[in-house]
Amino acid sequence: MHKILSALLYLTVSFQLSAQCNDINTAFSAGEVVKYHAYYNWGFIWLNAGQVSFTVESATHDKQPAYHLKAHGTTYPSYDILFKVRDTFETVVDTLHLEPYKFKRVTNEGSYHANYLYQFDRSKRQIKANIQKEKEEARDTVLSWTDCSFDLLTMVYKARNIDYSKYAFDEKIPISMVVDGEIHDIYIRYLGKETIKNRDGRKFNCLKFSPLLVEGTIFKSGEDMTVWVTDDANRIPIIVEAKILIGSVKAVFIDAINTRYPMTAEIKK
Repeated sequence: MHKILSALLYLTVSFQLSAQCNDINTAFSAGEVVKYHAYYNWGFIWLNAGQVSFTVESATHDKQPAYHLKAHGTTYPSYDILFKVRDTFETVVDTLHLEPYKFKRVTNEGSYHANYLYQFDRSKRQIKANIQKEKEEARDTVLSWTDCSFDLLTMVYKARNIDYSKYAFDEKIPISMVVDGEIHDIYIRYLGKETIKNRDGRKFNCLKFSPLLVEGTIFKSGEDMTVWVTDDANRIPIIVEAKILIGSVKAVFIDAINTRYPMTAEIKK
């Protein structure tokens, strides 16, 4: 088995961001919780392997209001026997432009363990990173913090505030993200609008994207991922699917509570 939950977290939080990095947050507020089923495909079999959740909590940083964003992925007990996963992503951002202060990732996937900590220094425009992978010693590095570069978790919430009506079908939208202690300049391709049906039969009007992936231990490089997000003010991902080195993975929307707006993208019977 592969790093299923890690892959789903990656693909769910890395699908979109434009150069509009100073957009003001209007898409969500504290208290929001969004949950997904995590599926793994091997041959003709789709396995419901676990669950991924995203939460937004109120916080403070240097006595200023902030959001504490969290994403947590876990396999179900019945799947733990085959491959146990407990992955957590956390970041603290300001409430206006969602610029990050601190990012933390804890990865526990079978016998593989890793920890990432990024400290974002706004005055020096630097990212101080501490990275410890598997059995390696922890290492410290300092990155130049280029404009409009964000960690994976911040990116999903930034992206929900973009005005996608400005983009034409098949247009590339640049993104810049910090992954594994490196900054990658890539893009997503806007694929227009589409109605999508969830596994529980619910239908949603969605915007569709295909991001360029960073080659690594999970993905091949290329546009082997597709994302559908609600075509309403919330911009919540409904289905995310991608090919990985062996098989495919899919994140499927379960439910959302305390959204800032009603989910008008859902097509009611």
